[in-house]
Amino acid sequence: MHDALATLRDASTPPDIFRRVARRMSLLIAAEVLKEVPTIEGTVQTPLGAAFARRVGARVTLVPVLRAGLGMIDGVLDLLPTARVGHIGLQRDETTALASRYYVKLPPDLEDDVVLVTDPMLATGGSAVAAIDLLRAAGARDIRFVCVVAAPEGIAAIERRYPDVPIYTPVVDRELNAHKFIVPGLGDFGDRLFGTV
Repeated sequence: MHDALATLRDASTPPDIFRRVARRMSLLIAAEVLKEVPTIEGTVQTPLGAAFARRVGARVTLVPVLRAGLGMIDGVLDLLPTARVGHIGLQRDETTALASRYYVKLPPDLEDDVVLVTDPMLATGGSAVAAIDLLRAAGARDIRFVCVVAAPEGIAAIERRYPDVPIYTPVVDRELNAHKFIVPGLGDFGDRLFGTV
């Protein structure tokens, strides 16, 4: 996982490699998240006999925070292709660092789902909290936040508002700079993912 993170952090990584590694990183993080999802035990018939089997025992819904969160979806779907996918569009004002909503499309009946919010960069926590607010209003109870890089300030913001929402990240960076970007971070994930730098 840390090799993939080093590639994502490297300013010389081109968008095609960045996308491929972001997908791999997302799969690795999702594997950790899914370790804590309820399972159902049973058996399957192999060509040579019965074998113990454990399957995901809850419906999972993925909700990327647009647009950077889209870069994490394919990796999670590689691991769990039956997951439903919603979308939340939040745009951060570069001056105030506050998130404003521009799009929401969620599947119905989220009450019993395990909802994974994907947003690769947890900076101030404003977008994360806004996304969780929308999901709670839609009935989601079991929400987990999944990111690639987090800042202490973003973690604190989620923990303050939603102490019951676990955060999954491979790394917590040092701080936010004066412009509210994660340091050392990896730059603007969405721009690097889509080649709009």
